[in-house]
Amino acid sequence: MDKQTWKTLSLEHAVQIQAELWPRVVQSCSKRAEEFETVAGVDLAYWKEGEQEYAVCCIVVLEQKTRKVLESRSAFGKVEVPYIPGCLAFRELPLILETVKELTVLPDLYMLDGNGCLHPRRMGIATHASFYLDRPTIGVAKHYYKIDGAECTMPENERFAYTDILVNGETYGRVLRTARDVRPVYVSVGNHIDLDTATELVCRFIDRESHIPMPTRLADLETHRKRSERKGRIFS
Repeated sequence: MDKQTWKTLSLEHAVQIQAELWPRVVQSCSKRAEEFETVAGVDLAYWKEGEQEYAVCCIVVLEQKTRKVLESRSAFGKVEVPYIPGCLAFRELPLILETVKELTVLPDLYMLDGNGCLHPRRMGIATHASFYLDRPTIGVAKHYYKIDGAECTMPENERFAYTDILVNGETYGRVLRTARDVRPVYVSVGNHIDLDTATELVCRFIDRESHIPMPTRLADLETHRKRSERKGRIFS
């Protein structure tokens, strides 16, 4: 579906698309966590000027072994797809895909600031985006997206302690405490990866600077910087 069609998308049509995609999600992986040599963090930031909403997307690619930043790219634009609860991907995907076009280093995996299968219809941004990115994806959210019927308890106050989030006995995601005395993050499969490998990858990118994994943290910092640069400027 093209971006022009997304502009007039109804809730019913969006939900239908999500339902059609879900059977194609693969929650398994043939690679070990250490075999993903490059990992990209993806994040967006929004702002309004008058009645028009804008956004910037930033993608930061890191080498896993050294944690070195290999590339950082961004794209700006008007937000032309209306907000539909539970259908954030339709708003964010156009700019994500524009940013991906700028990459010269194509990562082995994308780590997105948001949810994957931890979603009422198992189709958060990290899962939905996977069908366009052609790479395994992971969702790492800073806040809990409550789902009706979900069982969610906080993990122990220990580094890398976690508990699973269950809905009707099925695992939707994981609450992961990346360090003592910090708020947890919420990890979920996007596509073409399993939850244990996704969790290990998140843990591998935790440093002393933050409880957020480096790929999404650096992308988040870059979106705030780019947004500050762009605010008040006229878009053509």
